[in-house]
Amino acid sequence: MQIKAVIFDLDGTITQPFFDFDAIRLEMGYPPDAGPILELMEKMTAGEREAAEIILLAHEEKAVAESTLNPGAKETLEELRRRDISIGILTRNKKDNAFAVAKKHGLKFDAVVGREDGPVKPDAFGVLYLCEKFAIMPQEALVVGDFLFDLLCARAAGAIPVLLKNHHKADEFAHHADFVIENITDLLKIIYDKKENLPRRPQRRK
Repeated sequence: MQIKAVIFDLDGTITQPFFDFDAIRLEMGYPPDAGPILELMEKMTAGEREAAEIILLAHEEKAVAESTLNPGAKETLEELRRRDISIGILTRNKKDNAFAVAKKHGLKFDAVVGREDGPVKPDAFGVLYLCEKFAIMPQEALVVGDFLFDLLCARAAGAIPVLLKNHHKADEFAHHADFVIENITDLLKIIYDKKENLPRRPQRRK
């Protein structure tokens, strides 16, 4: 089946990994192993959440200001655009930060889904939303990310999960991916090596 869209995670996928989530949790008053930050914030009181949001936003703004692209990211996006393949961003970050990254680095995204738009990854919402916006079926989309939640939301939506293996913990959840790549430019091989078609759903990696 032909790939008609690629949906990217932002932090750690388009841009190089920046966030120290353990440090953010500690700053919020939680141990490093307390769990995902957004889910933690849902359990806070209104006052605690307000203070936590200030901390999180400060880290996110710094991440945008100091962001650098992953090797091959800009070239890959430009090639996808030349091939008329839609480019989506699905992030647990705020949407405005994705636009700020795009502006800073001269990128163009066709659509962005941030945490303010609906249930966040690993929920399937964002993938399904983007597929509907692009008028495609989920199985016509690659979902590319560097973390477990990226793969789980792709799987839940019926899209094709691709793991960007750019950190030492990636092997822990590689079995959830249909494809594992070490450089974002490897996406082009997945899409084009078979005459721009994937004839069947690829096997999961064992």
